[in-house]
Amino acid sequence: MFFTKPQYNTWIELIYNQNEKDVLAYAKAILDNGMPTGVIMIDDNWQKDYGVWQFRPDKFPTPKEMINQLHQMGFKVMVWVCPFVSPDSQEYRFLRDKGYLVKKKGADTPAILDWWNGLSACYDLSNPEAFAYFVNMLKNLQKEYGIDGFKFDAGDPERYLAEDVEVFDQKSYDTEQTYLWGKLGLEFPYNEFRACWKLGGQALVQRLGDKSYSWDGVARLVPDMIAAGLNGYAFACPDMIGGGEYGSFLNVDPTKFNQKLIVRSCQIHSMMPMMQFSVAPWRILSKENLAICIKYAKWHEQLGDYIIAEAKKSAQTGEPIVRSMEYAFPHQGFANCKDQYMLGDKYLVAPVMTESDIRTVKLPKGTWQDEQGKKYKGGKEYPLKVPLERLPYFVKIK
Repeated sequence: MFFTKPQYNTWIELIYNQNEKDVLAYAKAILDNGMPTGVIMIDDNWQKDYGVWQFRPDKFPTPKEMINQLHQMGFKVMVWVCPFVSPDSQEYRFLRDKGYLVKKKGADTPAILDWWNGLSACYDLSNPEAFAYFVNMLKNLQKEYGIDGFKFDAGDPERYLAEDVEVFDQKSYDTEQTYLWGKLGLEFPYNEFRACWKLGGQALVQRLGDKSYSWDGVARLVPDMIAAGLNGYAFACPDMIGGGEYGSFLNVDPTKFNQKLIVRSCQIHSMMPMMQFSVAPWRILSKENLAICIKYAKWHEQLGDYIIAEAKKSAQTGEPIVRSMEYAFPHQGFANCKDQYMLGDKYLVAPVMTESDIRTVKLPKGTWQDEQGKKYKGGKEYPLKVPLERLPYFVKIK
């Protein structure tokens, strides 16, 4: 389903106010607006505490029933987790006594690490017992509630620098802990990561780092996805449509969103291995622009079989799914091309990534046909006027 349906993350709409009522309302709005079903990701603050992976009863009074409802609507359900543990919790004391936490340098007490949500202890996944405990805890959570998988956030290597902490095996510092965090995710077919290390080619979903709600954020999608593929992370998601940095959306008048930016971002996502909504397009877009986004969500759904076939090939060969033009057509002058790409072997995609509706496409040798049926001789550049409802893509026919 990752490749054939959109993902819907509750982060931008709910931020730290994740709650049962609004999650169900978000899912219902997806269906009411005629968008495809897909994967719902319930983000940070659904849990009782960091490291205490149970639904907050004040926010989720009937979580099992909620997940059953989401399944009945046609969604898979994932929840957010991280390796951090709140130090004033009972779980912290249990993990401390077991020796499952990263320790202070030269001490026998857990290190308290600074991360974006404050100060926390952290699992030491180099301890095989700690690793197994975390896996079993998540699997028990799945059995209890019917959760399909997990968004594995954090795990960044700078939290585990050797000069600051000690770890169980005395060697798995910085990137090695990141590697173990990713390896843990291999236990769960429905997974998503932002930070990974040495796990290219594995069955892990890699999301790009948070992009800002800006044209600069949109312009980074293609080169960053190309780079992810070349680094071995072909099964990648280009962050959230319109951007995943929640600070970019705070205090923005809903009537003053840059609707063109959201639509162009959505179009790019539609011809990537995965697409992920978070900010609700029905809340911020006009009826006409919402219809464009729905059209491209359905287009991504139509491409599902093709994308799955490309993903299977990538799993066998290691080739990227999103390919730079120079990779696909070497020595034809594409070395510095960062605004068009190949989706697998078939589709040359030339999205609009700026405020302007004018862009130039450069076609490789051969005869090409665009999505409107117009034919072009390759080896040349063509200026294109691209109205907002259009995403230019080309197929080689000769």
